[in-house]
Amino acid sequence: MNIRIVTPEDAQAIVNIYNEYIENSIITFETELVDSADMAMRITQALNSELPWFVAESKQGEVLGYAYASKWKGRCAYAHSVEITVYVCSTAHGQGVGTTLYHALFEQLRADQYHVAIAGISLPNEASIALHEKFGMKKVAHFAEVGFKFDQWIDVGYWQVIL
Repeated sequence: MNIRIVTPEDAQAIVNIYNEYIENSIITFETELVDSADMAMRITQALNSELPWFVAESKQGEVLGYAYASKWKGRCAYAHSVEITVYVCSTAHGQGVGTTLYHALFEQLRADQYHVAIAGISLPNEASIALHEKFGMKKVAHFAEVGFKFDQWIDVGYWQVIL
């Protein structure tokens, strides 16, 4: 597996992964599929903001997953805090892709001198909780029924780590 910085050319591969989560899970609260132009714009915005975004690819060049950091909030005092996200292709679950991506992401966040990483997790999601806690993240908040998708109310927990 190779970990590298995302490029806008990765947009379609990322859309293929992400749209599966939109269509089939409560992991993301987006309900409308995204297209490659929208994803390329998101990638470009992250790169222009100098926020880290990595992709994991197989030896054959197939994108297996991605992880990135985004601004936690817009106010200046939050500048040293980021929200982190990871998505893995359904065919690559359990192969260490998420862990490998997070190793790279956390390393870059520390190098960039961010202070706090925060992750929101739609609940229940034991696999995501385990991944985040592997990196020292602790649950700091639980919001009941803040999302509504697939005709059900969904809780969200927040995990945080001081970098």
